[in-house]
Amino acid sequence: MARLLPFLVAAAAALVAVSLSAPGADGFYLPGSYPHKYNPGEPLSVKVNSLTSIDTEIPYSYYSLPFCTPPDGVKDSAENLGELLMGDRIENSPYRFRMHANDSDLFLCRSPPLAADAFNLLKKRIDEMYQVNLILDNLPAIRYTKKDDYFLRWTGYPVGIRVGVDYYVFNHLQFTVLVHKYEEANVARVMGTGDATDGFPSTGKDGSGGAAGSSGWMVVGFEVVPCSIKHNPDDVKSLKMYGKYPRSIKCDPTTVSMSIKENEPIVYTYEVSFVESDIKWPSRWDAYLKMEGAKVHWFSILNSLMVIAFLAGIVFVILLRTVRRDLTRYEELDSEAQAQMNEELSGWKLVVSDVFRAPSNPMLLCVMVGDGVQILGMAVVTILFAALGFMSPASRGTLITGMLFFYLVLGILAGYAGVRVWKTIKCGDHTGWMAVSWRVACFFPGIAFLILTTLNFLLWGSQSTGAIPFSLFVILILLWFCISVPLTLVGGLLGAKAPHIEYPVRTNQIPREIPPQKYPSWLLVLGAGTLPFGTLFIELFFIMSSIWMGRVYYVFGFLFIVLLLLVIVCAEVSLVLTYMHLCVEDWKWWWKSFFSSGSVAIYIFLYSINYLVFDLKSLSGPVSATLYLGYSLFMVIAIMLATGTVGFISSFCFVHYLFSSVKAD
Repeated sequence: MARLLPFLVAAAAALVAVSLSAPGADGFYLPGSYPHKYNPGEPLSVKVNSLTSIDTEIPYSYYSLPFCTPPDGVKDSAENLGELLMGDRIENSPYRFRMHANDSDLFLCRSPPLAADAFNLLKKRIDEMYQVNLILDNLPAIRYTKKDDYFLRWTGYPVGIRVGVDYYVFNHLQFTVLVHKYEEANVARVMGTGDATDGFPSTGKDGSGGAAGSSGWMVVGFEVVPCSIKHNPDDVKSLKMYGKYPRSIKCDPTTVSMSIKENEPIVYTYEVSFVESDIKWPSRWDAYLKMEGAKVHWFSILNSLMVIAFLAGIVFVILLRTVRRDLTRYEELDSEAQAQMNEELSGWKLVVSDVFRAPSNPMLLCVMVGDGVQILGMAVVTILFAALGFMSPASRGTLITGMLFFYLVLGILAGYAGVRVWKTIKCGDHTGWMAVSWRVACFFPGIAFLILTTLNFLLWGSQSTGAIPFSLFVILILLWFCISVPLTLVGGLLGAKAPHIEYPVRTNQIPREIPPQKYPSWLLVLGAGTLPFGTLFIELFFIMSSIWMGRVYYVFGFLFIVLLLLVIVCAEVSLVLTYMHLCVEDWKWWWKSFFSSGSVAIYIFLYSINYLVFDLKSLSGPVSATLYLGYSLFMVIAIMLATGTVGFISSFCFVHYLFSSVKAD
């Protein structure tokens, strides 16, 4: 399904993409990204991806429009599960190049006369600003446009353009392929992080630097200039595909002349030139991954550090001054003095016999904590691998498949965490661990499938390539129940056998009455989410732009730092609020500790709505808005479970530590 965000339901087929490996060679290359040597005259295959638009966010098949088809038929070229889930439909194209062979004025095809439905569909796609995405040697076609004194980079090119009431299609493409001399000595060892890499020359035994006969060419750039040129359909009636157009074609991207009309055909042509470039193969993605806004990323991290320092100061005061001082005074008294002091005391020391009383809906809490551990672990491991360069944009679809794989494997951790908390709440009684494990295995994946299935029906109805085919949908469900669920049950079994965490104090049978509060405690809990949100809202803008504006996001090093800072802030916020609730004799801290940090999801959802209104102004149609809100809801549920789990675990450890030093009869 298109735009599948992080934290998707597990699927074992991710193993196919995660296990990408480079061919046996002396050098080291990033997984899935190794140089391909082409000899002069060797054919190059251009592939096409789905048509995309930031106006609708609904991808469509390239061949849904009246474009030329390959002479040997359309064939799928998808390489992994992640590409399918992202809505990519990579297929072969009729464009054919030969390495280092310049060709011009090449006739591609003449489309059939545009029927009424094809004519109206083409106009609609032009109005919706759909882009054509081409791929050569795993490099997307890039287009440059000049604005004032600088150039703008775009991936792909528009289907056409509207001028007044007339619609013009770009029917002539001017390709430029940048190539670099292949020399084994210059690519023997490649080291990097995925953002940028450098080649280090290695010398052979003879000191010459490589073996003879290893020369060739590597593709290091793929540029396209679309033009709209009026061709006479009668001039190409006798021409075959790849034949020479009878007249010279001058490509001027600043003018358009090929207007589309009903019952008239469209003639497609192209030209290609090869240009030797100084760009080395390890740096060929630099044009797509230009580092922009680095100062903004650092500002985001500095902002997060300030919030952490502020909260850390509060925690320091609580632990080392207030708590330690009170405990020292309390321990120095004898039993009678403690009893007398208890009558005079107020605050957290009075709830010593109620603080570990089981919460309401304990099974639901255990299930949400288990799923939160699984989601958080998947996020940390995935972003770490991406930061190390193993999921670079060069390996299309690897990020999504990697997330699916890690989510699948960490199901065992989810079952263990959920059942361990359940056993602790039940004071060592593991009865019901099977039910907890089942719910952990089905709670978040069930919500995910409910949301994504609903959105999938919308995509099916729109005939979009973003819709998961029914057969793949069935396979995902089978993998969920055949692999993810059993792993979670195994984790639950391990959790049931593990010793429970013993409470340091006993719990009275009769619960203590909570004094009336001036303000609703849940109001403070909901407001606490603003602090974690403040640590990530800047980075959130870049992520949203990557997902919805078609920009490449690759600064996973920054993202990993922000994620770690977010975890620290969530832990501190929940800890401080739990202490505040205990000080007013509110011993019902379990759920409040979860939602004090988990409430950040509310602000992320509100930010998503703000982004929809003010940054995605061009988003058109109720289907597109529903898809956007549906995916946003899916994302914030996952974030709520992950951040809430961090808050709960930190608060539980704090409360356990706090009351482990208290003597209570």
